[in-house]
Amino acid sequence: MSDADTAADEGGDGDDPRDCLPADVDAVRDALVSWYEDDHRSFPWRETTDAYEILVSEVMSQQTQLGRVETAWDEFLNRWPTVHDLAAAERGDVVGFWTGHSLGYNNRARYLHEAAQQVVSEYDGAFPEDPDELEELMGVGPYTANAVASFAFNNGNAVVDTNVKRVLYRAFDVPDDDEAFEVVAGALMPAGESRVWNNAMMELGGVACEKVPSCDEAGCPWREWCHAYETGDFTAPDVPTQPSFEGSRRQMRGRVVKALSNHDALALDDLGPKVRVDYTPDGENGREWLRGLVADLADDGLAELGDRDGETVARLR
Repeated sequence: MSDADTAADEGGDGDDPRDCLPADVDAVRDALVSWYEDDHRSFPWRETTDAYEILVSEVMSQQTQLGRVETAWDEFLNRWPTVHDLAAAERGDVVGFWTGHSLGYNNRARYLHEAAQQVVSEYDGAFPEDPDELEELMGVGPYTANAVASFAFNNGNAVVDTNVKRVLYRAFDVPDDDEAFEVVAGALMPAGESRVWNNAMMELGGVACEKVPSCDEAGCPWREWCHAYETGDFTAPDVPTQPSFEGSRRQMRGRVVKALSNHDALALDDLGPKVRVDYTPDGENGREWLRGLVADLADDGLAELGDRDGETVARLR
């Protein structure tokens, strides 16, 4: 049983950050993993479980956009394909590569080279698998250690970075507090699934829940539970002012979900005024416009249209 499930069974005392989570945590998990596995950005380091290759990608990504990292990563591994090759390289060559590809602080190249030498001399060329032990490598901090443990060995904790904090704050109204984020992120992650879960969480923050969100465009799998989607408030710890989409279709869809969440079903003409104050059944933003909004939500598996006593009604699935 996970920490989230335990908290749900115990009912919480009002001070537990896990109380922010929906009752059906398994449904939340399944929705995210299915969304990620159905379609996600393809990066070569997501296709490997080699700890050396993953470490190189993580260090390169600290200051560089992922599109540029991909080219540099390929060229780096062509030149030094194994940790033994990098350990045996001249440090000046490694730093020169780093500078030539504009990968940020040269210290990171030096630390990466020294970490490779540690792996060879202290671990006989085999990377440690535990995050705490990985932190013993030069230049490897808690975040990078956890990423390598997760993606190489499926042995990490829940990743908590700026993107993940934004997702948790918006989706579940988690307080802006580092400890609360850590607790909720850890409770959400399925036991023994750090590889797919952390990839999925970072994908969600990087594709659907960016500073300006793309909830509907990216098919966010958490819309039916999302506090921000329901309320229209998409501020976050790194987004202090509301992103500009007042009056947008996304905002109206969120209002539909919020209205339907309080009712088993609503006739379109009863739903309309809860979505727009200027709703008129036969107007421009009237019954057919509203039917289209609900139909969009139906396509995404969030709502459905039906018939009740001869009138069209909408309900959440």
